[in-house]
Amino acid sequence: MTSPVIRVDTASHVPPYEQIRAQLTALIATGRLPEGERLPTVRQLAADLGLAAGTVARAYRELESASLIRTRRGAGTRVAPLPSPATVPDPTQLTELARLFVTQARGLGADGPAVISAVQQALDETA
Repeated sequence: MTSPVIRVDTASHVPPYEQIRAQLTALIATGRLPEGERLPTVRQLAADLGLAAGTVARAYRELESASLIRTRRGAGTRVAPLPSPATVPDPTQLTELARLFVTQARGLGADGPAVISAVQQALDETA
């Protein structure tokens, strides 16, 4: 298993658990983390990111509540089957995800047009 690339900006106003949740949601939604893919344990991901295990556990709980992952004793935490494509994305979650991306992109020095260009490129690549 290759661990997903998750980055947490501790200087961001977005709480670390939310950054983890949003990034894993995006990886799952785009298929970069396919159904059945095993995720790192809470302790492992927390150690990799230098965070408290409770922070990662909260992100995992929220992902499980959203039916994006499943945790089974002895089988670990795995990506759940995606909901049917007929479901409409939650606008609030989309806005949160966009806000996280914009915050991180601005942290890299990107201006508005660069952010929009990056989103358009990502859309083109995943279409």
